[in-house]
Amino acid sequence: MADVVLAIDIGGTKLALGLVDAAGTILARDEIPTHAAEGPGRILARLLDTARTMLERAGPALAVRRAGIACAGPLDRQAGLILNPPNLPGWTRIALVEQVQQALGLPAVLDNDANAAALGELQYGAGRGARSLVYLTVSTGIGGGIILEGRLWHGLGDSAGEIGHMTIDPDGPPCGCGNRGCLEALASGPAIARRAREALQGGRPSRLRDLAEATAADVVRLAREGDALASEVWAGAVQALALGVGAAITILAPERVIIGGGVAQAGDALFEPVRREVRRRVKLVAVESVPILPAALGRDVGILGAAALALESDK
Repeated sequence: MADVVLAIDIGGTKLALGLVDAAGTILARDEIPTHAAEGPGRILARLLDTARTMLERAGPALAVRRAGIACAGPLDRQAGLILNPPNLPGWTRIALVEQVQQALGLPAVLDNDANAAALGELQYGAGRGARSLVYLTVSTGIGGGIILEGRLWHGLGDSAGEIGHMTIDPDGPPCGCGNRGCLEALASGPAIARRAREALQGGRPSRLRDLAEATAADVVRLAREGDALASEVWAGAVQALALGVGAAITILAPERVIIGGGVAQAGDALFEPVRREVRRRVKLVAVESVPILPAALGRDVGILGAAALALESDK
């Protein structure tokens, strides 16, 4: 009988669950809103009810072996604790793995969502066939995951992969982590929108002024249409991202770099200038042999990443 795992992806907006086989086929799925303000008790009750229903519908025909859980950090992977994610208020030292195991009768494994996404892309997406890669998700924040020799690299205190918090500009804007000039503070979606607002204060003409509240997607769209101010803001974000990617390549010399998240939906407007800038700056690694690729799993990345965690832990 084929290996099947329960995949659980916990985010501030939605809870996604799926039954996934070792080939990465999603056999069943469900998605419910998180309603983060409700707090951990009510959210976990709804999550576990949804998981029970999914397992009951699968019945004995699918031998579900274990559960994989992807959740925003910070978390303690080995203790199975969610510590205090900013997008999940009240989730302070929540013993998530223990609760899932007791409620569902399945062994469970936990990791942060960026690490899970990296493993999912390795197994089922743009990283297939590689032994090493760096994954970045560029969205509300910037997270990362590192694969070395086919395995996730967690580092000291599970803190490896925080690419969004490398310093790009020491005198740059403050970051939520307490530092200044982090990649996340320069190239995440909210950072791009903030830089657009700041640029407008100079009084320069721009179609961004016609928008009640410009988003990163608006900046990309208007940059493509030739708006000079939007183009400058976008170019600054892209350069910051290229510096971060270039540093990761120089340090790790991975076989691939994969970029996902909402900002990556800009497509060639993001990837082409990032590739050019990385080729220009990286000198000590054969950078032409390191493709910089868009993530391939799209909306399924949470479920497939969580499934990859469960399947990997069973080896």
